[in-house]
Amino acid sequence: MNVVFISPHFPPNWYLFCVRLREAGANVLGIGDAPYHDLRPELQQALSEYYRVDDMHSYDQLVRALGHLTNRHGKLDRLDSLNEYWLETEARLRTDFNIPGIKNADIARMKRKSLMKRMFERSGLRVGRGRVCRSPRAVREFIGLVGYPVVAKPDAGVGAAATYKLENDDDVRRFLAEKPAIDYILEEFLAGQLLTYDGLTNRRGEVVFGSSFYYSQGVMEAVNDDTDIWYCITRAVPPDVDAAGKAIIRAFRVRERPFHFEFFRLADGSVVPLEINVRPPGGLTVDMFNYANEFDFYREWANVVVHGRFDAALTHPYACAYVGRKDRLSYARSHEDVLREFKPLIVFDTPMSGVFARAIGDFGYILRDADEAKLVAAALAIQEKAGPATGGSAQRTALETTRTGR
Repeated sequence: MNVVFISPHFPPNWYLFCVRLREAGANVLGIGDAPYHDLRPELQQALSEYYRVDDMHSYDQLVRALGHLTNRHGKLDRLDSLNEYWLETEARLRTDFNIPGIKNADIARMKRKSLMKRMFERSGLRVGRGRVCRSPRAVREFIGLVGYPVVAKPDAGVGAAATYKLENDDDVRRFLAEKPAIDYILEEFLAGQLLTYDGLTNRRGEVVFGSSFYYSQGVMEAVNDDTDIWYCITRAVPPDVDAAGKAIIRAFRVRERPFHFEFFRLADGSVVPLEINVRPPGGLTVDMFNYANEFDFYREWANVVVHGRFDAALTHPYACAYVGRKDRLSYARSHEDVLREFKPLIVFDTPMSGVFARAIGDFGYILRDADEAKLVAAALAIQEKAGPATGGSAQRTALETTRTGR
């Protein structure tokens, strides 16, 4: 099987997907803009050939690269990057070269939040009100319908970048003056706990691995307010999240793909879908899957792609948390204090790439334990700020709020 992997060097841990493909017996062909000698040795060894392009945004260069690889290796069986940024490019290349997977006809509903919302409704799921607003008048009409606050997001955007929370008329004027010249969807603001449904489907669209994590706060708030965030993978997927996630998988025909769906759990206990992503969650979450479940997600994805099977026997022995810290903030505990105090829980710590830092911090810790409450308490302690405004009572309040989702 010939598998083309686009931009195999980024994110940094994605090289493992190529390594596991090679171990599964695939002929792995890379396309990227990094010099070959800059690739880590394990990635070089995994690639049968690497075609460097000057500009990954030049579709003509990518077409020439695929033409070269086809001429050298024969029919291309799969093409992927597992990266949201290249999703549309991949679909176009798969369509033009008749490679199985997500193609041009599928891509709009998997990228545009307005179309996702329609698909959620067709699946019988409750959704928040939203509308693509292409003029100042349309913006004000929607706000008149639902009231403040509202959230404005790029309809086809990635992550929480260029996202606005509009709480008054001044915010609206600033949004209209600053926003990029792209389609924005406005949505009523939903207060609740942000949580996910993540995993992997096989070729028939069956979930062979499922997982869920919840955030300490919204990613939009962490980005816009430049504050801390942590999130925790639970040992079990909540049944209503599992049911809603599988309904979405059926509606969107997610096959032979990792997935990352986001939901809000509202005060009444219901879950409301926000958006889907047909790729793994970002940051170090894939590695957290491995720590939480004592398996190798990279290997099992490769097995699904190459052999059509999932081999791991899962028992979900641990909860697992990511805790980020930002360089600009002052913390009550030094890095050395954290390592000493929470040594039994910490399985990994590392500086984070600048691409992720605004959302999840400049430095991250991964913690695991069978007892989720221990991880939550540790996360709050690691992010405790220096100074008189913090203390045990504030931490206890935050812990209780997180547990109840208030």
